[in-house]
Amino acid sequence: MRALKAAFFVLALLPGLLLLLRGSGLVSPGLGANPVELIQDTLGLWGLRLLLLTLCLSPLAWLLRRPWPVALRRMAGLFAFAYILLHFLVWALLDQALDWPAITEDIVERPFITIGVAAMLMLVPLAVTSTRGWQRRLGARRWLQLHRLVYPAAILGVWHYFWQVKADIREPLFYAVLLAALLLARLYHRRQARL
Repeated sequence: MRALKAAFFVLALLPGLLLLLRGSGLVSPGLGANPVELIQDTLGLWGLRLLLLTLCLSPLAWLLRRPWPVALRRMAGLFAFAYILLHFLVWALLDQALDWPAITEDIVERPFITIGVAAMLMLVPLAVTSTRGWQRRLGARRWLQLHRLVYPAAILGVWHYFWQVKADIREPLFYAVLLAALLLARLYHRRQARL
């Protein structure tokens, strides 16, 4: 299990590491004509992919009848949150230059930013309470209820991406279909458990 977790850790770091290498000029292509946008979009996309991967792990464990995918769930979720937080910080720091009136105006007046920020804020308590210590403090039932915020966060994340894409909607549409399938699989599994 340690080897699997170590391999997953390295794989989850690769998109961020590749951005750093492209920015330093050690790897081609570079960051292009609009590096801030490329960095921001790449971080957001990988955050969303990892968030959806987090939701894939339980159904994968059910299909395989093996517990190892669930053991990767916390790490996948924390990496998803890290990339999403970096996505937001790049936007706030580099794109908006920490101009708080402009940031607030964008959040209020641009719906795709509103739902993106809402999704990120839903993930904050999940990241904070991801440890076993918090699970004990909150109790299993309250902890599970809190961590169900991952579902609306994922829905808003896909929606944010869908609205952000201007032309080719195939990728966000694929993520929307995948998320719908994952949510239906959870409903089915819950219903089967009650029978």
